[in-house]
Amino acid sequence: MKTSTVYIMTNINNTTFYTGVCSDLVKRGWEHKNGLGSEFTKKYKLSKLVYYEIHNDITEAIKREKQIKNLVRRKKVDLVNNSNADWKDLYPNLLG
Repeated sequence: MKTSTVYIMTNINNTTFYTGVCSDLVKRGWEHKNGLGSEFTKKYKLSKLVYYEIHNDITEAIKREKQIKNLVRRKKVDLVNNSNADWKDLYPNLLG
């Protein structure tokens, strides 16, 4: 079964967020880190993966992505704080 991942990227100062969905977070994270992500992530230098959740259904993942995108900033901060209180870059953990 193919999974989908909803994720949040931020910059070094944690001031701007990007929420996305993908089927290969290792590949997508590499793209963001190497300036090959969206224009928005390039513009604001969003290369730090601070949150992700895995879904078995792409439809549910897209629905969740939209929910997160519509959250006010405080709620997004709470979401990250609850799973990654130190706001560490989680990307290296994906690599093993």
